[in-house]
Amino acid sequence: MKKMSAKRSDYLTWDEYFMSVAMLSGMRSKDPNSQVGACIVSRDNKILSMGYNGFPNGCSDDDFPWEREGDPLDTKYLYVTHAETNAILNYRGGSLEGSKLYVTLFPCNECAKAIIQAGIKTVVYDSDKYADTPSIIASKRMMDAAGVRYYNYNRTNRQIRLDL
Repeated sequence: MKKMSAKRSDYLTWDEYFMSVAMLSGMRSKDPNSQVGACIVSRDNKILSMGYNGFPNGCSDDDFPWEREGDPLDTKYLYVTHAETNAILNYRGGSLEGSKLYVTLFPCNECAKAIIQAGIKTVVYDSDKYADTPSIIASKRMMDAAGVRYYNYNRTNRQIRLDL
């Protein structure tokens, strides 16, 4: 009888895999300050959708502002669609009920509303650098009330190199 070789032990965990997809998606963002990516997965670990922060289709990133300060109409904040919302809107397969969202930055209150309404039940986030802001406090309050579980991605510091 032929001896079978052992399987690899250094393969990516699901959290590493999906967070790396979210991070890679964030690299598509043209925002000079914040590159945020998101990846939505099904209960059986299939990628359903991805998104990153940027302007809506038809709104040229050459014609709209990327500024962070000044008159609100001259800053990015009134125009940019966040990664989480883009991932939800990019999904064309029906319901996202019970799915999981991987995102590189904790969702704001507006994205939390979309997450809850879409039926996403778990959020895995990498950074929570705005934890003390009203937007994030409200976001957590809503997700707690709606039963959306969220947890911080545990970085493994594994490096992945892709030669493109």
